[in-house]
Amino acid sequence: MSTNSFKDARRVQTSVLAPLERVALRGLARRMPQWVNSDHLSLLGLVAMFLAGVGYAASGRNPLLLHIVNLFIFLNWFGDSLDGTLARYRDRQRPRYGFYVDHIIDTFGTMFLIFGLALSGYMSERVAVAVLIVFLMLAINSYLAAYALGVFKISQWKMGPTEIRLLLIVGNLYLLHGSHARIFGHRFLLFDVGGVAGAIAMGAMLVFSSVKNTHTLYKLERLPEL
Repeated sequence: MSTNSFKDARRVQTSVLAPLERVALRGLARRMPQWVNSDHLSLLGLVAMFLAGVGYAASGRNPLLLHIVNLFIFLNWFGDSLDGTLARYRDRQRPRYGFYVDHIIDTFGTMFLIFGLALSGYMSERVAVAVLIVFLMLAINSYLAAYALGVFKISQWKMGPTEIRLLLIVGNLYLLHGSHARIFGHRFLLFDVGGVAGAIAMGAMLVFSSVKNTHTLYKLERLPEL
């Protein structure tokens, strides 16, 4: 298959931190040593997320390891966010390869992270499974839209991967002071509350986006009258 025949989907990033993030990533790309390439950064992102999951699993016995988890979440942002920016800055893009590798790494990385959370005891297994399922369904919807509509939305409702990482980091710092939250007189795991809220929000995004994309495609491919 000819690479010239492939048309990359238009990327849409409208999250809250996107403008600041773009400036920071361009600055980092300009200063990146020549021996570092996009593949190195992608691998760093994957390894960092795996180690974040391991850190979560171990932090159930030693909460101070949550600081290490936060470090690995930052390194995941550094590798995962900078790899594409560096490729574009150096004009070394590989659209199909980059799209596939970036998002299959995100899939494995999310699995590592949520499995680690479930093993830590900071999030119950049922909530962890629910979060993982809804996340993967939302991701599948985005990939299908990129193919069918030629638009790949990196963020949904002003929330993107960077904002999610930041929420995790803040949540981890809170865990150092207490792993539970009290709501209406009942005591729940803090990350269960966050996980349920996140799953509901992602589920709403999924339904809204699915209906919107279906309606758009229906209008684009309306059948002629018989």
